[in-house]
Amino acid sequence: MPRTKYIVGIDEVGRGPLAGPVVVGAVLLPVNLKFSRKGLRDSKKLTAQAREAWAQRIKVHPRIAQALARVAPGTIDRMNISRAANLAAFRAFRRLAIEYKLTAKNCSVYLDGGLYLGNGRARLSGNTIVKGDEKILVVAFASIVAKVHRDRIMVRLARKHPGYGFEVHKGYGTRMHRRSIKKLGLSPEHRRSFSGAD
Repeated sequence: MPRTKYIVGIDEVGRGPLAGPVVVGAVLLPVNLKFSRKGLRDSKKLTAQAREAWAQRIKVHPRIAQALARVAPGTIDRMNISRAANLAAFRAFRRLAIEYKLTAKNCSVYLDGGLYLGNGRARLSGNTIVKGDEKILVVAFASIVAKVHRDRIMVRLARKHPGYGFEVHKGYGTRMHRRSIKKLGLSPEHRRSFSGAD
């Protein structure tokens, strides 16, 4: 009988901002991989420098795989943020599932609270764990790669849409950001359905 070979962690970043995409990271580990959790916390509690270091460590590890997916602001407005985040989760997971031929027999999937693979589109369902990024190593890894990727996107968008401070607040609803919206209006990267962004 086939044994579980892999564990996959999935987490999203960018559920609450007024601008930018929602990004989901999916990270795959072999179940027998030993990896120290020392110095690792929820990606939001790490410094940017520490997150970058962890993301690079994850990227170059020969036995770790990762996939990323994002959903743009316009789609978030059309389908709502929860459905958009779950769509990104499905897309990120599907990339790993195809490459590694993941099934319910050879893989266990853990998602951070609020995320689901559902709707019958995935070949296997996942276990949604509240504060999964604090409890399960592979979910913490997914949180880190998603956060680093989204932050880089927001820095690029800051160059494309100067004046909003995306490189500073990463699209979240800070006072600085809200003041810039009042002054400049909404950019194409803003979520029009979000309170405070209209």
